[in-house]
Amino acid sequence: MSLCKDCVQGVRHEGEPQGTLETIDGVACYVATPTADYPKDKVILYLPDAFGIELINAKLLADDFAINGFKVVAVDYLNGDSLPTDIMNSPSFDLKAWLAKHGNEHTRPSLDKVIAALKEEGVTKFGATGYCFGGRYTFDLAFENAIQCSVVSHPSLLKVPDDLETYFTKSQAPLLINSCEVDQMFPAAAQEKADEIFGDGKFAPGYKREYFPGCTHGFAVRGDINDPLIKAGKEGSFKAAVEFFLEHL
Repeated sequence: MSLCKDCVQGVRHEGEPQGTLETIDGVACYVATPTADYPKDKVILYLPDAFGIELINAKLLADDFAINGFKVVAVDYLNGDSLPTDIMNSPSFDLKAWLAKHGNEHTRPSLDKVIAALKEEGVTKFGATGYCFGGRYTFDLAFENAIQCSVVSHPSLLKVPDDLETYFTKSQAPLLINSCEVDQMFPAAAQEKADEIFGDGKFAPGYKREYFPGCTHGFAVRGDINDPLIKAGKEGSFKAAVEFFLEHL
């Protein structure tokens, strides 16, 4: 499987991150903590796209979840080898070669270490919000019921319908999919298949799919917010994620 050109397209956003860089059992993480009281037994795992936790956009999103009352741990499961921001929008970057070095055997151990460490600190409920590359890992964690609530935005690397069917059969985690109009990695046919499998109340834990017209793959993290439709998609997908976590986590 591979990523698409839109996986490296986008715009860097502006802002001042409020969280902290921490090392959890040897794994670098960006941690965003609410300033008000919050449930200490819950954590949202932020599973980034290929630009990792270093991208300011990811940090700002993690901060925004914290503002809404959730402690967020963004995990560097790319082990310090995320895509550099200066290749964003570069047509010449060898994405296939990069992806070959970041398979499950390279990335999943770091994620598992962080989850285990957080459990030792008393966390019992995990949500996951996965973007692009991170959508694959959100599904994998849900297959094992290692998380209790799943949000994916323009997910990549999913096998359709196989992964959707596996999720339906194995997972007890409610699922929100933020989808869009132009997405080679999760196109209209995949979106329709998801609705067919999970929709109309068939998935008892809970299912919702949002659709954002005028948006392309990557919109929820790297979208150009000067475009009104993309701005609406970015903000709408975040609002949907917060509401879904408030309801189900």
